[in-house]
Amino acid sequence: MGEQPIFSTRAHVFQIDPNTKKNWVPTSKHAVTVSYFYDSTRNVYRIISLDGAKAIINSTITPNMTFTKTSQKFGQWADSRANTVYGLGFSSEHHLSKESAGGDIQSPLTPESINGTDDERVMPEVTQNSEPRAEPTQNALPFTHSSTISKHWEAELATLKGNNAKLTAALLESTANVKQWKQQLAAYQEEAERLHKRVTELECVSSQANAVHTHKTELNQTIQELESTLKKKEEEIEGLKQEIDNARELQAQRDSLTQKLQEVEIRNKDLEGQLSDLEQRLEKSQNEQEAFRNNLKTLLEILDGKIFELSELRDNLAKLIECS
Repeated sequence: MGEQPIFSTRAHVFQIDPNTKKNWVPTSKHAVTVSYFYDSTRNVYRIISLDGAKAIINSTITPNMTFTKTSQKFGQWADSRANTVYGLGFSSEHHLSKESAGGDIQSPLTPESINGTDDERVMPEVTQNSEPRAEPTQNALPFTHSSTISKHWEAELATLKGNNAKLTAALLESTANVKQWKQQLAAYQEEAERLHKRVTELECVSSQANAVHTHKTELNQTIQELESTLKKKEEEIEGLKQEIDNARELQAQRDSLTQKLQEVEIRNKDLEGQLSDLEQRLEKSQNEQEAFRNNLKTLLEILDGKIFELSELRDNLAKLIECS
């Protein structure tokens, strides 16, 4: 069966400062999803939280772990395997109660009020530039001024030192060959974390699977429509290119015809000039012929007069001859 998700919530994630062991260091800029898993095969609980591609919580729960409420909106627990203390800041007390409700999820990580080790109850310092979050320091300051609480803290510190000694011995024993183990399983651990992260992401968005599938179908349909539209546009572009080629060919023919028309007009002007010259010459010739005819007519008239005179002279000579 493997790990099964129990519930998820959103919270600001902190880790204890490894140097001071007193101050909190925020590991997420914003509230992130914190998921609770249970492996029925191994009977193991695990808390996982991701900030983008980075796993900021990967804590396997053991029976000796204690979830401590340090304020109405902040809780924490120590993870000896990870050698750190995790803190969660919630937006409301309801979310914190749900996270720490061991009876609801049957988790070995049981809630406590102010009990637990000193590391588990260390209060984080407020970061100036961090975004508004459920700060774990709200109930810390009043206790720091109380002598009774100081003695209680000293007792808790002694308990913590004893627990730390036990944890250190167990840690040294369990990590005797840690370097060799890290070298052999570095690639596996990275792949396992990536797979766990992917599984967590898929489980967190499983409720949106239908919407994603529908959206994917709509996107595929939209892509098909866009491809069809693009094909039509490409056909239109090809048609426009053909029309442009035809228009260029027609423009070339028009330019050729325009040039020929200009040549014809020039030639026509030349012919008109020649025709005007011929008309002038014809008119001049006609005028000369008319003058010649008039001269001939005049000569004929003169000739007729002369012939008439010669005829009279002949008749007179004939009469003279007859009379003699």
